[in-house]
Amino acid sequence: MKSFFSKLGFRKMDEMEKDIALKAQRNALIYVLLVLAIWSFYESFKVYTQHTSLNSVPSFLLVTTSSVLILSQLVLQKRAVKVDDEYKDATPIFKIIVVGVIVAAIIISIGAWIVFSGI
Repeated sequence: MKSFFSKLGFRKMDEMEKDIALKAQRNALIYVLLVLAIWSFYESFKVYTQHTSLNSVPSFLLVTTSSVLILSQLVLQKRAVKVDDEYKDATPIFKIIVVGVIVAAIIISIGAWIVFSGI
């Protein structure tokens, strides 16, 4: 299998290539999050002004993309420092998930109240 991928041009990246790839992925993620946030606000504004039905796809994609980002960062960080005896974990994953769910619920509740109250 390794020779198959090497024939296709896949190889292990050096440090500079990894750094460039990570910066490009960061820029792409920021772009996607900004576009989804703008799209979500546009859909909410359209519901408010034109009294149409709410398209929740951009909001769903925004929340799930952010959740995947946060959870993957936490899991990868835990894996990286799992064998390090000097590292003391100051942010348990459970607390962060609970706080994230509470903050998301508050934001969703405020948004739903604004949309349905017709402010």
